[in-house]
Amino acid sequence: MVTSLPLIVDLDGTLIHTDMLQESTLSVVGANLFNIARLPFWLKSGKAALKQQLAARYTVDVHTLPYNQPLIAWLKAQKATGRRLILCTATDQTIANDIAAHLGIFDEVMASDGIVNLAAHHKARALSLRFGHTGFDYVGNSRDDLTVWRCARRAIVVNASATVLKKAATCCPIERIFAKATLGVKIWFKMLRVHQWMKNALLFIPLIAAHQFMHPQAWLTLIGAFFAFSLCASAIYIANDLVDLNADRLHPRKAKRPFASGTVPVWLGLLLIPLLLLSSFSIAALVSKPFLIWLAVYFTLTTAYSFGLKRLVLIDCLTLAILYTLRVIAGAAALQMPLSFWLLASAVFLFLSLAFVKRYAELQVQLLAGKQKVHGRGYYTSDASMIQMLGITSGYGAALVLALYLNSAVVSQLYKTPEWVWGAVPVMLFWISWMWLQAHRGKMHDDPLVFAVKDTASLCAGAAFIGVMALGTVAWPW
Repeated sequence: MVTSLPLIVDLDGTLIHTDMLQESTLSVVGANLFNIARLPFWLKSGKAALKQQLAARYTVDVHTLPYNQPLIAWLKAQKATGRRLILCTATDQTIANDIAAHLGIFDEVMASDGIVNLAAHHKARALSLRFGHTGFDYVGNSRDDLTVWRCARRAIVVNASATVLKKAATCCPIERIFAKATLGVKIWFKMLRVHQWMKNALLFIPLIAAHQFMHPQAWLTLIGAFFAFSLCASAIYIANDLVDLNADRLHPRKAKRPFASGTVPVWLGLLLIPLLLLSSFSIAALVSKPFLIWLAVYFTLTTAYSFGLKRLVLIDCLTLAILYTLRVIAGAAALQMPLSFWLLASAVFLFLSLAFVKRYAELQVQLLAGKQKVHGRGYYTSDASMIQMLGITSGYGAALVLALYLNSAVVSQLYKTPEWVWGAVPVMLFWISWMWLQAHRGKMHDDPLVFAVKDTASLCAGAAFIGVMALGTVAWPW
């Protein structure tokens, strides 16, 4: 239906699958944590003033924002009929102008100007004064838009909840509905990165290495420790995703993550972080006091990694190696058992190699995308060969530590036929070489440990490793 009435389009949650106030706040605070203290002073002069202050300190990459492509296609069709399109948003004028210029479909932009927050009744009043009552159609998504729809001729409802959709129908006739995507189990799993919980199986290594298999209470303790670590890790993953929104959107694969793609709103992530941490530390307190302390160390170091260390060349990989190793240390702390020097030394070298694998794989992706510098990291894509060399050396160092361990007195106490255990060395050498070969071929698309759990060759290597260790515990008759 062709009409001469202007079509007014909302921005946050409508034209884009995110909220610019939430994103600008995250960006400004992430760049300087001291800005948290400034927020109340900026807000004291009004919400519009707060948005203006944030916009002045926030650089948005309008090319990578999660746009509502079906809506944009429909708007372009409306534009083709000669209809005027006006972007009308509570977002600050500076940001709104940049987005409108990028899309190139809007004839005019109305936005907050530092004095008036152009939302709800302010927006309804401005549009009514400009176009008259029912002199426009309005595209919106939220409860705040109900006031505007009461002044509009028709409503186009986008990404709205069932409640908002029902109330919108009482305000004016609904011309079109763009349905809201539901947050299914798959999205929740991706947001919490449940597949990454597999790394927390490292907590069980001290129990297995000490051959303490037949202690049900120990297993129950470690299961509790596993969930405590997993919930803490999920909280940090969410925080990391929120801080890395812009960097993730520039990455060909990470751009599909729930927050970067706008599938999950930023506010939900901010709500989940404290809830997950509270649950995590509550469980940890029930496990043991030493475990609680190591979980706190893990949380502190991971937070430091997310907010700064990951941008430092080499320091990021060393930190990742320490974070892997902390899981082994925390597993021993949960059971309040001593940790083997050999196990700790081998773990540090092995996990450092895996950390380099992770970074090397990311550099390969960026290199194939034709980039010279990795956004949000201190690496150039030309560093890939050096990272590869450092990683392979670290991995072989882990195998060397294992070989030295097999010549220690501890082995003769734990194994009845230590000769079998020597088979673990070539197995480890194969696996390390295999992981690096896969990374070199561009097949390492995930965290190395998560990749290993899904990889047939890695699973076979793991089975062989366990096999030779088990054979070493048997007293053979020769």
